[in-house]
Amino acid sequence: MDLSVTLSGVKLQNPVIPASGCFGYGQEFRAFYDIDMLGSFSCKGTTLEPRFGNELPRVAECASGMLNAVGLQNPGIHAVIAEELPRLKEHFHQPLIANISGFALEEYTQCCEMISQCEQVGIIELNISCPNVHGGGMAFGVCPKSAAEVTAACKKVSAKPLYVKLSPNVTDICEIARACEAAGADGLSLINTLLGMRIDLKARKPVLANKFGGLSGPAIFPVALRMVYQVFGAVKIPIMGMGGVSNARDVIEMMLAGAGAVQVGAANLVNPYVCKEIIEELPAVMQQLDITSLKDIIGGAHT
Repeated sequence: MDLSVTLSGVKLQNPVIPASGCFGYGQEFRAFYDIDMLGSFSCKGTTLEPRFGNELPRVAECASGMLNAVGLQNPGIHAVIAEELPRLKEHFHQPLIANISGFALEEYTQCCEMISQCEQVGIIELNISCPNVHGGGMAFGVCPKSAAEVTAACKKVSAKPLYVKLSPNVTDICEIARACEAAGADGLSLINTLLGMRIDLKARKPVLANKFGGLSGPAIFPVALRMVYQVFGAVKIPIMGMGGVSNARDVIEMMLAGAGAVQVGAANLVNPYVCKEIIEELPAVMQQLDITSLKDIIGGAHT
């Protein structure tokens, strides 16, 4: 069984990638299993300056998923490069995906230029789709013109393949995808979380301090699958699919829709072993479905 995949010239030993925000910088999960077995992982969304994030409470449960409004809490790009990446290098030897976010064009470009000089980084994931912060983030990702602008600016300064992470909270995700492709994106990541909220019945006010948060978990898988399928038919660049993935069959279904690799998000917070289990289960599921190489099934549902 061949589990390997390639994204923009970056070879991964398997397509399973913990998603940004659900795996930190890898240190916590290292206590549970050998994270070097992963195809890659997308590090915690990193900004130019350190961020505490949103006020508490930041998380709310809901049927078949969860809402979060963490707000890009991170130590900042300088600390990530100086502290997190060297520490990670001792335990993780696969190409890393660096998730970069910002609140202005200059912040995005500065972070991309800095992180692309790091040898460990294989791909830069440009987050223009975070629904949990005010200003920047999703504001760049809901308009084709602004999405193209930030993509083009970051592509100019990035020495590594640039994948743009798209928001599902738009009228036409294919239009945004085509705009990013035209601006020079090497690939796309989709989808980020769906905007939602919960209300405390006794207090009669929103549960989240931020009022709104991003819905993730199994509830959004059919939506994510549909959008990956649509975007695969609209562009010619590779896609990392994500959204509600929680088992090996979900990975194969996402790849059939058009994903060249698959990120696993909220499931890591429910079961810290989930990515390990998916990788271990994939060969048996492939055998059941008469699949010998995962590369051969990418976009297979389109034919």
